[in-house]
Amino acid sequence: MDFSFSDEQRMLRDSVRTLMDRHAPPEMVARHDRERFYPYELHAEWARAGLIALPFTEAHGGLGGSVIDLAIVGEEIAYTSADFFMAFAGGVFCGLNIERKGSEEQKARFLPPLLAGDLRMAICISEADAGSDVGAMRTRARRSGDAWLVDGHKLWSTGAGVRDTLLNVYLKTDTAAHHSRGMSLFLIDNDTPGVRIDKLDMLGRGATGTYEIHFDDVAVGEDRIVGGVNGGWDCILAGLQVERITSAAGNCGAARAVVDLAADYARERKQFGKPIGANQAIAHMLADMKTQVEAARTLMWQAAWKVSKGDDALAEISMAKLFSSETYAKVANMGMQIFGAYGYSMEFPMQRHYRDARSATVAAGSSQMLRNLIARSMGLKVE
Repeated sequence: MDFSFSDEQRMLRDSVRTLMDRHAPPEMVARHDRERFYPYELHAEWARAGLIALPFTEAHGGLGGSVIDLAIVGEEIAYTSADFFMAFAGGVFCGLNIERKGSEEQKARFLPPLLAGDLRMAICISEADAGSDVGAMRTRARRSGDAWLVDGHKLWSTGAGVRDTLLNVYLKTDTAAHHSRGMSLFLIDNDTPGVRIDKLDMLGRGATGTYEIHFDDVAVGEDRIVGGVNGGWDCILAGLQVERITSAAGNCGAARAVVDLAADYARERKQFGKPIGANQAIAHMLADMKTQVEAARTLMWQAAWKVSKGDDALAEISMAKLFSSETYAKVANMGMQIFGAYGYSMEFPMQRHYRDARSATVAAGSSQMLRNLIARSMGLKVE
């Protein structure tokens, strides 16, 4: 088992780090967090550098990168900002589902502008009473002549209100069937008549934004249904493993940044005539933080390696996502303690990590649902 990077992967990592340092310096990250404004210029730079195209096949204009390549990119972007990572990853996940399950016409229509940076995508699954329980969703579409009319309400959709965004909406097309046989994936432009989008006031990750969406008799053509009518469940399952691996990579990158920020501060901050990092209590906190982050990274790379070989890695992915998200939240809390009052100040980045980390254990599979998956992989019948 060899987790070492190839020369090309090391170059990829270094180039992404250079791009983020140049186009997303700390003052820019702080400004977008403060003003809650989408990083359009950075998104354009990702597209110019081929990062959005990286995981797509060459047949559709991509670079044919592996899941390990995608995890490398995700980790480095999240090292700068977990919020910016969401801006990158959400559209890529949606686009990969279109490449896997969409028609040739849909691929030809939507993938080129996505890879060029001219189009963004946002996934819309959760509702007021349907989060992990997708079967409880109430948004639905009914046939009306040659079109479908969509009615309903979606919550917690990342990036849905950003300009030039295509909503990837999961909804019921057969309300009498089980959700695995009665759900469909619709592609709806976010400026379509009948769509109303409101940005929610959330604790963190405000640049990419979290949105509430209302659909009121929104007309959608049959050509906007991915995977066929009632094929939505297959679309969800098709992208689940790559999404959670990349999410784990993002958690690891952000957690690494927390450790580096806290260690730098502990070396520089002096109390009683010496750096606070010279105190065993602080030094041991940092040692624990470093160890936990490296353990999370090892789980993540193991899962990515298994998927890259074509193996089923659901248990490993679930463990990596679970541990990495909880590690990010834990080290961000410890980082706040090390920074003291400076951590609580909006002038310093630790508070941003503290806020952003809190959603990591909820998004892309909550810790509770992931524990159920892991338990089931052990042969336990969890209700």
